[in-house]
Amino acid sequence: MIAVTFALPAESSGFLRRLHKKSRTNRNGVKVIRGQIDTPEIRAREPFRNRTIEVLHTGVGEKVCRQRMGKFLQDRQFGCLISAGFAGALNDQLHVGDLLVAENFSTVRLSEVRSFFSGLPAHIADLLTVPSMIESREERDRMAQTTGAVAADMETEFIARACAEHAIPLLSLRVISDTPSKPFPAPANVLFNMERQRTDLTKLTLHFLKHPGAIPRLIAFARKIVRGREILANGILGVARSIE
Repeated sequence: MIAVTFALPAESSGFLRRLHKKSRTNRNGVKVIRGQIDTPEIRAREPFRNRTIEVLHTGVGEKVCRQRMGKFLQDRQFGCLISAGFAGALNDQLHVGDLLVAENFSTVRLSEVRSFFSGLPAHIADLLTVPSMIESREERDRMAQTTGAVAADMETEFIARACAEHAIPLLSLRVISDTPSKPFPAPANVLFNMERQRTDLTKLTLHFLKHPGAIPRLIAFARKIVRGREILANGILGVARSIE
């Protein structure tokens, strides 16, 4: 069985649409979605292959991620865990919609999945986990220079620690959502409320009413996020099948 984690449903919706025979359960106080990655026809042809997937939303940031991962992995054993979601690029060599396999966090043999990414906008490089969303180009530049990472997220380090504690092989797979030249369309605290773990729609609406010139950027960003979700879903499916 393979586990797949995302921070939020906004990241997972493309992948969840691909799952068959979905069911939802509450395990140790966390919500888990379970399903199959292959169609009934494929399962009939290959009944010996276990294509069962369990999906967890970890939430954004260290505190909630560590809590949910601890409950999710309690008394469970997975053949592999894929940590998936969005990441912000630290340089303009990566583009929105590119896939990133985090070499520094992944413990599966990358040779097993490397061939799947041939021909795709995919990179194998280091990922950095940070405590908050990065907004300025200067901050991105500084982090890239001091760490050698090419992108940043807010959860993978803690997912990697949990997997190490339970001896679960990890593959970190991210799709780039923003870059220095194509940043977020609004301040981070407008786009997401860390305490509530959701977007405050009232605050978001007020921001764009005050800054109507930013609305086209928001629309363009939303379209790229939709495309990024589909790219990520395809990547997860391909990786899961190659691992199995």
